[in-house]
Amino acid sequence: MQKKYNAIILLSVVLIILIASFIVIQLNFNILGYVLPSRLKKVAAILLVGAAIGVSSLVFQTLTENNLLTPSVIGLDAVYLFIQTILIFVFGTFSALLANTYVNFFISVILMILFTLGLFKLVFKKSVSVYFILLFGMVMGTCFQSLSNFMHMVMNPDDFLMLQDRMFASFNTVNSRLLGICAVIILIMLFIIYRKSHELDVLSLGKVHAMNLGIDLDKLTRALLLVVAVLVSVSTALVGPITFLGIIVCNVTYQFMKTFEHRLLIPATIAISAITLLVGQMMTQYLFDGNTEITIMINFAGGLYFIYLLFKEGAHD
Repeated sequence: MQKKYNAIILLSVVLIILIASFIVIQLNFNILGYVLPSRLKKVAAILLVGAAIGVSSLVFQTLTENNLLTPSVIGLDAVYLFIQTILIFVFGTFSALLANTYVNFFISVILMILFTLGLFKLVFKKSVSVYFILLFGMVMGTCFQSLSNFMHMVMNPDDFLMLQDRMFASFNTVNSRLLGICAVIILIMLFIIYRKSHELDVLSLGKVHAMNLGIDLDKLTRALLLVVAVLVSVSTALVGPITFLGIIVCNVTYQFMKTFEHRLLIPATIAISAITLLVGQMMTQYLFDGNTEITIMINFAGGLYFIYLLFKEGAHD
């Protein structure tokens, strides 16, 4: 057990070193009053988004008993892009809905959560398996993506340019006024998940064993899927969609920690997720001089890793 705690300490030390490096590299002391708050804002956003996406993917994979799935599979990323597309398409670039940061943020979060709640209510009312959620979510995600693509083709070019900025996750344009709100929501959701860590450990044994050991499977699944929806919605509305981050982070965490205890997996996942985002942001900002987006790098690496995992799982069958 001590080795597991040592591994978490090691990850924490690496994370602290990376944060310090990100802050001090190429730091111009002549404009310190501008550069330092900007970098601290990016670090805060990276920690919040990393925790939200990493832990939500960890919980989602435990619920579905599949290490290749993430919450984006149920279509939340596509719903976010559809919401942003339809707001710009219907109301225009200079609409008050887009100009007001809080209104746009809460509209995006609330609509994504309502979509998830509607999906879960439809599914659980019929007492079908969680895999039906995944299938239905993939179909709905494809539907929303197709509608978004149609509107992209017919919308004003100036509106489309504005929309492009929201199609890729970016920590350079994070609104500092939203960080406090997101921090409160994400920390509350993480606390709820940590309180459920022992039940998640039992669920890792399999649904049959969990039910035999007294776990109310339907109640636990509903509660945790709602928490997952809130985490993904808040993080996506804050910086944009990052599709493959959860797959990378969770599977690396499993390999590194080699344990099923979620009270250990949760902090390790948060640390590895933040480390991944920090490395990606440092490469984007310092190596490529800001000429590419962190989403492109993570999705490229995550896509390759996903293919590797598919072949690895296939080899075991």
